[in-house]
Amino acid sequence: MNFTKEQFYQRQTILKEFGERGQQKLQEAKILIIGCGGLGNPAAVYLAASGIGRLHLIDFDTINITNLHRQVFFKTAQIGKSKAEVLAKHIQEIAPLVAVTFSNQAISKANIAATISDFDIVLDCTDSLTIKYLINDTCVLQDKPLIYGSLYKFDGYVASFNVSETSEKRTANLRDAFPEIPKTMIPNCAEVGTLNPIVGSIGIMQANEVIKIVTGIGTPLINQILILNSLDNSQFRMKLKTKITKREIEKIYAKSDYFDATCEIQETHLLITPKQLRQNLKTKKPTLISVIEDVDFELPFLVDAKIPLSKFSNWIGSTEQKEILEQQANNEIVIVCKKGITSYTAAKIWHDHFPNSLVFSLKNGIEAYE
Repeated sequence: MNFTKEQFYQRQTILKEFGERGQQKLQEAKILIIGCGGLGNPAAVYLAASGIGRLHLIDFDTINITNLHRQVFFKTAQIGKSKAEVLAKHIQEIAPLVAVTFSNQAISKANIAATISDFDIVLDCTDSLTIKYLINDTCVLQDKPLIYGSLYKFDGYVASFNVSETSEKRTANLRDAFPEIPKTMIPNCAEVGTLNPIVGSIGIMQANEVIKIVTGIGTPLINQILILNSLDNSQFRMKLKTKITKREIEKIYAKSDYFDATCEIQETHLLITPKQLRQNLKTKKPTLISVIEDVDFELPFLVDAKIPLSKFSNWIGSTEQKEILEQQANNEIVIVCKKGITSYTAAKIWHDHFPNSLVFSLKNGIEAYE
């Protein structure tokens, strides 16, 4: 089918506030989206359909059946395939005038600086608190606007951080709202759940923030975080003031590793294979701890404790934890979860508290054990 650029974007270029000039600005923009899940799905598709010139998608994960209720641009036939690749192909089909690329490499401190350097605006569509701070801090250091999105149960959060106000001044960023990464784990949607409308709403609002900033129309969500509740349609704006300096973030960046077990190569000394665990259950009788959040997921063996990751740090050192260890003859600790990611994070926490203990995460989780 033959069509012109004018035909493709006619419904938005007839807006006198937007016009051909606004469309041209979109076509010149280079946008990076980190995370192609619930937020990245609608953000990427709506930005592509609006006519963003260049769009780069990053996500190391593959499509899972549990993703489909909110990551609505994926299909059941695509389960197991790369999220970034599938989403990029969908965009190529619906928005042929957009140059879309993708990467399956997880974002880390080692690669993020080079990754974001060539883009005008970065969208944080991740669900990792640690990675959110990494993205924020790198954007501050490189003077990049960051469109922030996050979710908690029925609430969604969106903001435009680090937007240029003058040649020397930028708006508030994530650390102006929350200076430090919380030491207590914040549960994500895999643990506490979420309804899909709030997920889609925040992703679309992130796309809207990009369009406003690129074209100069409207008022971006600067120096504030908009909190949207999907149950009563209430909105709350958390006002922010720039408190932390770029120099202070440079110091934080220099000493932080921004480790996230979901995005790192797992250390073998903290892993136990399904075969090894089966043998140990027959001979050593290790202490088993589950950090599985999905209450409907059945375990193939009995465990000594079930602790959600969000409560794990506080649980370590508690009376209950000490009593469990005292009751066990063997000092080997095995932590399990569904995929071996949450349990690895817990094993790292345990090892940090007790460096000399024998603690292991079940490699690839219960899914690989069965």
